[in-house]
Amino acid sequence: MMTNEELWQSVLAQVQFDVSRANFATWFKNTKVVSNKEGEVLISVPNTFSKEWLSSKYQSLILKVLRSCDNNIRLISFSVESSSTCSPKARPQIQSDDSMDSQLQFLELKVNPITNLNPHYTFDNFVVGSFNELAHAASWAVSEKPGHVYNPLFIYGGVGLGKTHLLQATGNKLSKLSPNIKIAYTPAERLISKIIESIRNGEIENLKKKLCCLDVLIVDDVQFFAGKEKTQEEFFYIYNTLYQNQKQIILSSDRQPSAIPAITERLRSRFEGGMIADIGCPDVETKIAILKNKCDERQINLTDDILEFIAINIQKNIRELEGALSRLAMYQRINQKVPDILIAKKLLKNIVVAPQKSTTFKRIVQAVSSFYEISQDDILLPTRRKEIVKPRQVAMFLLRSELKESYPSIGRRFQGKDHTTAMYAFEKISQKMEEDQVIFNEINTIKQKIYSEL
Repeated sequence: MMTNEELWQSVLAQVQFDVSRANFATWFKNTKVVSNKEGEVLISVPNTFSKEWLSSKYQSLILKVLRSCDNNIRLISFSVESSSTCSPKARPQIQSDDSMDSQLQFLELKVNPITNLNPHYTFDNFVVGSFNELAHAASWAVSEKPGHVYNPLFIYGGVGLGKTHLLQATGNKLSKLSPNIKIAYTPAERLISKIIESIRNGEIENLKKKLCCLDVLIVDDVQFFAGKEKTQEEFFYIYNTLYQNQKQIILSSDRQPSAIPAITERLRSRFEGGMIADIGCPDVETKIAILKNKCDERQINLTDDILEFIAINIQKNIRELEGALSRLAMYQRINQKVPDILIAKKLLKNIVVAPQKSTTFKRIVQAVSSFYEISQDDILLPTRRKEIVKPRQVAMFLLRSELKESYPSIGRRFQGKDHTTAMYAFEKISQKMEEDQVIFNEINTIKQKIYSEL
C-alpha cells in the first residue's frame, strides 16, 4: 500500500496534465495528503484561498484520480495547514530527498519571486518542430529586441502544447540578456484575481501603476478575460500604456483572438495588432525527441520501444507525454527498477489512446436522439427550446471529439449555424464533463451506444 506521500505524488503526476501549467503551479503548490482513513482523504493546502479554489474547481478531478489509485477512497476534504506544521523541521524527507525533487520537476516550485518565471523553462530544453517553429522564431526575436519587433506577440494553441514553456523561456532569456529589465509573468486568472481584489480594496490605481512600470508583461491564457468587462477595461488601460511606451507585451490563449468570445472589440483589435503565431500538435518523431529530452532532465532510463509506444499512443498534447513519464518515474522510484515495455503498457493503460474506432454523423445523431428521447429532426432544428439545446450541444461535442470535424463543418450540419456556436457547444460540454459526473456518465453511455452499433 502506498504511503500518503506516494499517493499524493501519484495524483500530482496525473493531475498535472489535466490542468494548465500555470494553474498547476498556482493551486497545487505546497499541498499534500495528511491522512487517508476509512476511505476519507484529508489534503492540506497553504491558505484559505487555495482551499476554496481547489474545492470548487478541482475537487471532482482530484477525487477521480485518487480513486484510480485506490478504489476504496470515497471522500476528500481540504484543510489549511498552519505555518508551524509547514516548517522545514516538520517535513525533513521532502526537503532532503534530492532524487525525488529531480524526478518530480513538474511541481514547478522554484519560481523567481520577483518575475514569477520558472528558470526551468528555457529555449535550450524547448523542442522545435514544424508544429511550433513560427511561434519559437517569433519568441526568440522578441527576446533579443523587446518592444521593437512583434509587439504584442500573441501565441495560441491547444492545452498542453508548450505555450507556457515558450512564454517563460522568452522571459528567462530577456532576464539573462538584461538583468535589470523589469519582467512579470502571470496567468490571466491570477491577474483577474488581483484586479478584482484591488478594486475591492480601492487599490486599483496602485496595481495599474505597478504594472505600467514594467518593461515586459507576459500574460498566459488570456481567454479567461472573456465576459469580465471590468477586468478588460483595466487591462486595456495597462496594455495601452505599455504599448505607447514601447514596452513588450506577450500573450497566450487556447484560441486565436477572433475566436475568444465575450471580449471587447477594442481589446481584440489590440491582440490582433502584432504577431499571431499558433502551436499545433507534434508528430510522432517530434514526440519521441521531446520524451528523450524529458528523460534526460529527470534522469529516467527508458528503452526506445517504451518511448515509441508512448509517442504513438498518446496523441493529445505534450503535457500528457509528461504525465506518462511521471507515472513511469514514480514506478521506478518506488520499486527501484526500470520498467519494461509490458509494465509500461500496464501502468499507462488508462491514459493511452484506445484503438481508433470510426463512426458517422448519422450514428452520432441517432445515438444522441435515442438517449435523450427526442427525434433526430428536432436536434437539427434552430430552436432554443431547453429540451433540444443540450442534446444539440452534445451532438456537436461528439462530432468534434469523435470525428474531428471542423467547427464550420459542424455548424453547417445544424441549419447553417455559425462556427462559434459549435465551438461554444464543444467547450461547454467539455467543461461540464470535468465538473459534473452526471454529464460525464451520459457522454460515455452515448459513446458506448455509438460504437456498439458498429
